[in-house]
Amino acid sequence: MLAVAAETIGTSALQASQQFTRLWPSVLVVVAYAISFYLLSLTLRYMPVGIMYAMWSGLGIVFIALIGWLVFRQTLDLPAVFGMALILAGIVIIQLFSKTAVH
Repeated sequence: MLAVAAETIGTSALQASQQFTRLWPSVLVVVAYAISFYLLSLTLRYMPVGIMYAMWSGLGIVFIALIGWLVFRQTLDLPAVFGMALILAGIVIIQLFSKTAVH
């Protein structure tokens, strides 16, 4: 979850960096992604890369969409919301039923 949080911070800062034209948001992008990838690499000791990456990227998609909506005033249409609900459903299914996910 910390890897997802760092990735979410990094991607939010990427939007705020305005294509790397603002210094501090650009620095935050690099630092947050470095932390995220490091923490993600630690989870690979316990979970397969495919499962872990699906959960990391899926949760990141949902959190970034929420931040985009709340902070950057980006709109989401019904198909986008439905698609993200399916992503979350997939993560829940992996966590509840997959023997490859560490419980």
